[in-house]
Amino acid sequence: MLVLFETAAGYAIFKVLDEAKLQEVDSLWQEFQTPEKANKIVKLKHFEKFQDTTEALAAATAMVEGKIGKSLKKVLKKVVAKEAHEQLAISDVKLGGVIKDKLNLSCVHSPAVAELMRGIRNQMEGLITGLPPREISAMSLGLAHSLSRYKLKFSPDKVDTMIVQAISLLDDLDKELNNYIMRCREWYGWHFPELGKIVTDNLAYCKSVQKIGFRTNVATTDLSEILPEEIEAEVKLAAEISMGTEVSDEDITNILHLCEQVIEITDYRVQLYDYLKNRMMAIAPNLTVMVGELVGARLISHAGSLLNLAKHPASTVQILGAEKALFRALKTRKDTPKYGLIYHASLVGQTTAKNKGKISRMLAAKSALAIRYDALGEDTNAEMGVENRAKLEARLRHLEDKGIRKISGTGKAMAKADKYQHKSDVRVYDPSGDSTIPSTSKKRKFEEVEEEEEQPVTPAMKLKKPKKELATAETSEVAETSEVAEEEPPKKKKKKKDKKAEAAAEEEEEVVVKEETTEKKKKKKKKVKEEEDE
Repeated sequence: MLVLFETAAGYAIFKVLDEAKLQEVDSLWQEFQTPEKANKIVKLKHFEKFQDTTEALAAATAMVEGKIGKSLKKVLKKVVAKEAHEQLAISDVKLGGVIKDKLNLSCVHSPAVAELMRGIRNQMEGLITGLPPREISAMSLGLAHSLSRYKLKFSPDKVDTMIVQAISLLDDLDKELNNYIMRCREWYGWHFPELGKIVTDNLAYCKSVQKIGFRTNVATTDLSEILPEEIEAEVKLAAEISMGTEVSDEDITNILHLCEQVIEITDYRVQLYDYLKNRMMAIAPNLTVMVGELVGARLISHAGSLLNLAKHPASTVQILGAEKALFRALKTRKDTPKYGLIYHASLVGQTTAKNKGKISRMLAAKSALAIRYDALGEDTNAEMGVENRAKLEARLRHLEDKGIRKISGTGKAMAKADKYQHKSDVRVYDPSGDSTIPSTSKKRKFEEVEEEEEQPVTPAMKLKKPKKELATAETSEVAETSEVAEEEPPKKKKKKKDKKAEAAAEEEEEVVVKEETTEKKKKKKKKVKEEEDE
């Protein structure tokens, strides 16, 4: 039996000297405790060394993918084909199938072969002669790095550092452009202030200033390429009656130079945005579909890299960029923020204020999946991002419609029904009869109030009335109420009780007033007596 053993330095073919020992799988490791014992079991027949790391990487990748490399094919034809009657022990079943198909060699893979490979690996330095241990370790390290780089499919398109730098530069350009344009408007506004109010677009304003120069040239210059006809006519009319001051040629030269800078920076910003958009679609296509190029780039920039962002949970992605607000809320024990940088995504922006928190939470969850797929997945398509975005949009419509199902076609007409109205012959109890408040009409109340205002009665006059008169007045009021009650239908019997209650309340008030007036009179008499004594 022959054994194919792969190392970082090359391929080794061993001849098994004692095949009977392979039957004892459990005790086979004891035969490889020392190099001397190992040499009694297997013997090196041929060793094919790799020329360089590139050849080693090609052979290793072919082995990983289950293919026969050029160097392996050469070794098998050179050594093993001569002894075709013997079996070839291999460590990979898939590779054995390929060797059997292409070279018609019988391959063996069993637990005994796996244990044999483990023993050879332990005593590799003693079994393979002509290779120092330092060289083997160096070649192993180099091949490991090369194979890892190949597995990750390292390419310059996957470098997210460029995205971090590009989005930072884009933000800086926006700040500088705002400063330059503000300075340009203020500077040229001294000469032609009306132009700033008529032309609101910053780029069009700078191009117009660059073409006009002095405001006296407005009548002869053609601004149709920059401005619409209506605005151009308005500018020419304003130039004739402008209130601006006169400036020198040197001032206009500097202003025009500033306008050139603004136009150049604006053009470069457009170019940089296109570059950022293409790079985002190459590195993180699913994240770009979910939240857009700018928001996705800002998330990557905030986390440091795409891989760091992939390590964050969805809850962190949701509030990324709102750290100050989060820690302030935790410190003051108030509500934590619902969104950070993700607030600027189009899905969150188009929702109502009530649903922004829900949508940002769902968007962060789906974005976290998209980020991990982009960072760690092998595919570079955006199918998952498109599918998740469609789900989020459907959920958003459901929230906006408040869960109402839409019926289409004939189902709409069938679903229509008349408004239900409950009609019952049972008489309902009227609770208004339980009220103790007098149920006199408003008109009658107003008439009574007016009569009282016309005939004011002082409490002193009431005091002078004797008790007999009060009693007669009460009896007359009771008689009047009884007459009114007889004239009214029997339904209004409750008014009598209400009027009796009112009369009793009036009597109590009169008694209280009498007591107060008698006390006042006694005090006055005492004062008069004291004055007379003095």
